[in-house]
Amino acid sequence: MTKPAAAETGTDIRAGTPEPLDAIFRPRSIAVIGASRRRGSIGYEILHNLVEHDFQGVVFPVHPTAKVIHSIKAYPSVLEIPDPVDLAVVVVPYRHVLQVAEECGRKGVRGLVVITAGFREVGGEGVAREEALLAIVHRYGMQLVGPNCMGVINTEPEVSMNATFAPTFPPPGPIGFMSQSGALGVTILDHARELGLGVSMFVSVGNKADVSGNKMIDYWSRDPRTRLIVMYNESFGDPRRFTRLARRVTKEKPILAVKAGRTRTGAKAASSHTGALAGMDVAVDALFEQCGVIRATTLEELFDFAMAFSNQPVPRGDRVAIITNAGGPGILTADACESLGLEIASLTDETRARLRAEVAEEASVQNPVDLIASADAATYRVALDIVLQDPNIDAAIAIFVPPVQVDAGAVAAGIAETVDRHDKTVLGCLMGKKGVQLGVTELKRHSIPAFMFPESAARALAAMCRYRRWRERPLVEPVRFEVDAEGAAQAIASARQDGREQLSLAEVEEVLGAYGIPLAGSRFAATADAAVAAAEELGWPVALKVESAAVVHKTDVGGVRLGLEDEDELRAAFAAIESAVGAGRMEGVRVQRMVESGRETVIGMTNDRLFGPLVMFGLGGIHVEVLGDVAFRIAPVSAIDAAEMVRSLRGYALLAGVRGERAVAFDALEEAILRVSQLVLEFPEIAEMDVNPFLAFPERERCVAVDGRIRLRPTDANDLTGERNA
Repeated sequence: MTKPAAAETGTDIRAGTPEPLDAIFRPRSIAVIGASRRRGSIGYEILHNLVEHDFQGVVFPVHPTAKVIHSIKAYPSVLEIPDPVDLAVVVVPYRHVLQVAEECGRKGVRGLVVITAGFREVGGEGVAREEALLAIVHRYGMQLVGPNCMGVINTEPEVSMNATFAPTFPPPGPIGFMSQSGALGVTILDHARELGLGVSMFVSVGNKADVSGNKMIDYWSRDPRTRLIVMYNESFGDPRRFTRLARRVTKEKPILAVKAGRTRTGAKAASSHTGALAGMDVAVDALFEQCGVIRATTLEELFDFAMAFSNQPVPRGDRVAIITNAGGPGILTADACESLGLEIASLTDETRARLRAEVAEEASVQNPVDLIASADAATYRVALDIVLQDPNIDAAIAIFVPPVQVDAGAVAAGIAETVDRHDKTVLGCLMGKKGVQLGVTELKRHSIPAFMFPESAARALAAMCRYRRWRERPLVEPVRFEVDAEGAAQAIASARQDGREQLSLAEVEEVLGAYGIPLAGSRFAATADAAVAAAEELGWPVALKVESAAVVHKTDVGGVRLGLEDEDELRAAFAAIESAVGAGRMEGVRVQRMVESGRETVIGMTNDRLFGPLVMFGLGGIHVEVLGDVAFRIAPVSAIDAAEMVRSLRGYALLAGVRGERAVAFDALEEAILRVSQLVLEFPEIAEMDVNPFLAFPERERCVAVDGRIRLRPTDANDLTGERNA
């Protein structure tokens, strides 16, 4: 049987109603403006590729003096072409691009692909030049890919368009491929052909002045030929729109992405290359996690994932069987699968009995199934067939290490023949070089991805399972709580009136209380006598915490004393804090009733320039930065997001209870995260906040924050969430 690819859904809404981007990807006529007679030049190669790959429309070379190029009549200007032009591919020097764009608009051209560089990516005048180009595009209602790009491809037989200068035309298939890097696009196309990855469309978006990743996701979501979206991104312009689109689209079609700029150096390089700033990597991880995008860490991994998703169905579960003819690779695969959250399933007694009757006496019929080195095509065929019939198995990885006496091609054919009779996910791994290429070719011919190493197959299968879990997850709207927004606003206004960006602990208490986030009660005391009186009122034991606009991290300056049992201890602690901080910097102390024995967590937020509020949850206390056991999500955070944040921590077991301890009240933790999310969205002037520690107890009513800090943005700060399109 013919297997479906990763997603077979998607409704073509174009019937009778062409979409704007059809001018780019389904043109009936193309003008190559800057076409050249000189072999090797970009203007020559683009025209050559259109002709070489049988573009199913009309091509018009445009050159100021040439009469004929590539045996095709040429025109000195797009305005002198007598017939309609849908798409113009522009390869002229940057100083002529604006004039050409204006002429295209007057001609009625509906799409522009500007290959030319020299715009936003170079800064300075290039920025103004790109803005002027975009203004022309908008004035005439055109669609623009680029500038500073490699071009576009559509392999659809009715179009057959290679409007790039790449030497490789990929085979037709289900993948919509977007690259922000033109140079990398050439490599992507070469690698796609080498791996046999079928491409529906390819676009190098360059500076993304108009057509962006967001536009492409939206367009491909309605293209029935595109069943898998693959993206190489260097920057985001409108991550919120990306989130809305991706959440919808990934329920039907997988989106795979590799995002460059993971490190500070990488982000800096990405910025200079594309003319855009790279977002924080934690923000990108949170973004992809929240909208079901499968992130690859390298291009190699991206292609591994693409091979699996474009050729095999998404597994129905996480239970994996491994069939091998060598013990070592089987063990490596099992280790990789388990470390990635997959289950090495137990085979049923019936399956093991059937296998034992068919395989060599020395073979192992446990999972991994080791057929030993003598296993031939017939053995693989029958063993894989038996395993795929097992109700405990959702997917299988078939590994073959070719011994001298066994034909790899025949084994691959046996595997393929068996897979064609089932609807379960099967990935292949053919190791070594001798005779393997024939086997790889045979597997690819039957839409079975073939990996060189078992760990690669395991990672790809794990990515498919992550996607299945996302697709099964319900889409829920963020919870909204009844809050006292006016009370929070007054506390923030109080700090603003004093010219402070840092809120006092009393103001933090007011803000958190207004949003239903409990903070242990406290009293301000300017003197030791007042502190003693406050402790008597609150009840012993108490904690003292310095109050000072000049102090952010109280523990760093010796500004915290805990567990004070009586007046003598309190007075000594007050004097010690005053000495450590400095009488001139200390306004007083905050006296707080001690809350003990809870498990320390932290709930925080930082306002990213591009992504907006990033909400954090993790194990808290003074070691939060050292341990780094935290999870991020972009606000608004949903109830499912909050639950995943809590359960994704490495230290989750400490909250769930160890050695007889009771689990903490997870609902209280999750609600506190949701309330922080609502707070920071409704008060965008909050730049950073920490609720640390937030003490979690088994009893919901005991869960409480014992400290917190809120820093406001400067009053002249620019809007943190507004940027042009992605």
